[in-house]
Amino acid sequence: MKRKLIAAIGVAGIMIGAAACGGSDKKDGAAGGDAKELTVWLTVDAQKNWPELVKAADDAIVAKHPGLKINHEYYGWPDKNAKLDAVLATDKAPDVVEMGNSEMLPYTVKGAFAEVDPSKFDNSAGWLDALKASVTYNGKTYGVPYYAGGRTATWRKDIAADSGITATPKTYAELTADLDKIQAKQGDKFSAWYQPTRDWYAAMSFVYDAGGSIAKQDGDKFKANLSSPESIKGLTEFKNVVDKYMKNDKTKDEADRPIVYGQGKSALVFSPAWEGANAALPENDKVGKLAEKIESFVMPAPSGKAMPVFLGGSDLAVPVKSKAQALAAEWINAFTGTQGQKGLVAKGNLPNNKTDLAPLKADPKTAVPATAAESSWFVPMAPGWGQVEKAKTLQDMLQAIGTGKKTVEAAAKDADAAIDKVINTK
Repeated sequence: MKRKLIAAIGVAGIMIGAAACGGSDKKDGAAGGDAKELTVWLTVDAQKNWPELVKAADDAIVAKHPGLKINHEYYGWPDKNAKLDAVLATDKAPDVVEMGNSEMLPYTVKGAFAEVDPSKFDNSAGWLDALKASVTYNGKTYGVPYYAGGRTATWRKDIAADSGITATPKTYAELTADLDKIQAKQGDKFSAWYQPTRDWYAAMSFVYDAGGSIAKQDGDKFKANLSSPESIKGLTEFKNVVDKYMKNDKTKDEADRPIVYGQGKSALVFSPAWEGANAALPENDKVGKLAEKIESFVMPAPSGKAMPVFLGGSDLAVPVKSKAQALAAEWINAFTGTQGQKGLVAKGNLPNNKTDLAPLKADPKTAVPATAAESSWFVPMAPGWGQVEKAKTLQDMLQAIGTGKKTVEAAAKDADAAIDKVINTK
């Protein structure tokens, strides 16, 4: 998820706060159990889409702690981090704050969040892999997964039918065979698979499927791994897809993919699940009744398994400066626990754990995103990853590969060098 970078004032404040509090080695529940107020920061998603779930968590905690006052503040994603950066430099930090899972690492490295005990949270043993990774640093846990959103394939049934294809592909061999037919039928101005070259989330799915990774951990150090044989294999297959099926501008990222797809210029996209629905909105649908002509399926991978996907989502963390850490942990469990997850699933979200994911796989309405979410990957939880110009480094590598300016091996080697310069730097 693309969020604001931490402002300089926020980083300074975090460092001062961590030093003043003696670091973040204090478990949740170790302080603040008798606090009289609790301040919870969430994004406007909760305010607009599931306010009753917030109230249910409030009611559960107030019932256990009569007289407790719970204050809520809601922020848009572009605004939240700037506000958080500023307040972490003061003694006015919230007790609970929602973070995008890709936002967690820089704050955790700087000591902004208190360590929590996973055993105190429902279904923690089954947290989805990518969400669990996002709250784990140096073997310790600094947050609680809230909900998830994955990536699926979205397919034009009508275009497939024009090429004699009657079912969505179940294997990668079937997928490429079908795309070959579609590409031949539609011609060179049509992208059988609209796959923006700079979409590093999709490209890294190929890398992880092949057994590669962005970086590998060896002891307490990380080493860039994009030029390993396994990663090269994945990058090479990604290049094959771009070369064969992506007939649009090969210097673009994925920002306008729903718009392009809504214009009817492609048969397939591999993207966050909401993008297909967004393409079918009236303002984007230039095809006409696009919603009736698309369907989603789990993207098959060259390995023979489901394609591992980057799992976006949100986590809840307790700032180390909170004076109510025990109550904060209780509220988080009430909100993200078993009952809370049922409510979030009913609102169309993926749950934070595999137990609650299982029944969704059996329901035709949710089977595709739920199945896709089972196989996931996450960025390296390395101390310097937040300092890597990760999007630019990976995007530049992929653009060089996709446009043929560099070989796969040369581009990967250059990216590794850029990552290695800072990946272990706090």
